[in-house]
Amino acid sequence: MAARKGPPIDDKIHTWPYLVRSEFLCAIFTTLLLIVWSLLVDAPLEEPANPTRTPNPSKAPWYFLGLQEMLVFFDPWHAGVVLPSLIILGLMVLPFIDINPKGNGYYCFKDRKYEIITFYTGFHILWISLIIIGTFLRGPGWNWFWFWEPWDAHKVEAMTAVDLPYLLGVRDPVLTFIVGGASVIGFFAVGTALMYWWIIRLKGKEFMQRWGAVRFGLTSFLFLNMWAVVIKMLMRHLASIKYVWVTPWLNI
Repeated sequence: MAARKGPPIDDKIHTWPYLVRSEFLCAIFTTLLLIVWSLLVDAPLEEPANPTRTPNPSKAPWYFLGLQEMLVFFDPWHAGVVLPSLIILGLMVLPFIDINPKGNGYYCFKDRKYEIITFYTGFHILWISLIIIGTFLRGPGWNWFWFWEPWDAHKVEAMTAVDLPYLLGVRDPVLTFIVGGASVIGFFAVGTALMYWWIIRLKGKEFMQRWGAVRFGLTSFLFLNMWAVVIKMLMRHLASIKYVWVTPWLNI
């Protein structure tokens, strides 16, 4: 028996009214839930600010605690200006450096596993972990307290951090500048070479040619900066290293 012929079945639906109506109902429900919640639960507000009594520790709002925690490990200009700017830059260039057409319009880990893993590592692991550290592990004097340790306001930690060239036995200011600069430039040079080798092995030369040098350079620079934050924090915790590249103008 021959199959019945007819017009092709359209499996698509219009955004209006189906999607917009659902989103509007969800927004109303969420708003009502927040209103009822705010009426039933008191906000955990503290006493009015007292300029003669500074809290110890003075902590920023939770969404800025990651930046405040990075101030321990980096120069203020680097932690407060450069690193946040790199995050914004990375979000801006994502449509340019991402040439993978798979996964557009739907969510699939198989097609975009490297993109998803990079995002989860940079945001959900690194950034959220800094917020958790600033909230629960930084006590009076911004000292480190483990979860099981009481917050002792009289705790004093000796500041023994030294710069990387000093740790290597370099004392001359000129040699300090050279050794620090060589360490930073060498990190990015070796990291870029390893990343190029890894992408060639993973994706092939044809993908690298389509990707282009500009996209690869931006991706490598941002990716290495993300891991440089982790490496620098480990250097501070494990070896008490303050800065890597010390100059008369800025410290890196």
